[in-house]
Amino acid sequence: MEKIFISSYEEFARYKGQELGHSEWLEVPQERINLFADATLDHQWIHTDPKRAAAESPFKQTIAHGYLTLSLLPVLWNQIIEVSNLRMMVNYGMDQMRFGQAVLSGQSIRLVAALEDIQDLRGICKAGMRFRIEIQGGRKPALEGLATFLYYFNKE
Repeated sequence: MEKIFISSYEEFARYKGQELGHSEWLEVPQERINLFADATLDHQWIHTDPKRAAAESPFKQTIAHGYLTLSLLPVLWNQIIEVSNLRMMVNYGMDQMRFGQAVLSGQSIRLVAALEDIQDLRGICKAGMRFRIEIQGGRKPALEGLATFLYYFNKE
């Protein structure tokens, strides 16, 4: 699927109710998990101690933080769609978010996204994106939900 390029509310609105595409697969190695643990001060052993996780975890290895998986949403989203002609973009909220499956260290994930809703709020584009983060070779998604963004397009 090709990347979508958007530069106005009207262009964006044409995709309402449609799947927009999917990102490339992105590996989540232990190094990325450790860096996220450092950034968030969440060094729980299930994420950062491979030896202990192998012995004590039901997953038999370390897993990515759920919020690490969520934090990769923007980089994966930018592989699907490029929105230009903006003054700014604001993350507005997350709804119906569920972590369905742990991402094991070394697994790869990708984003599948659809534009569920779009509204023009007095010149501000409010876009609701239904998302699913899949695990390569997995049956259940790692994460799914509805992300809402506010796009402030430049006036022409």
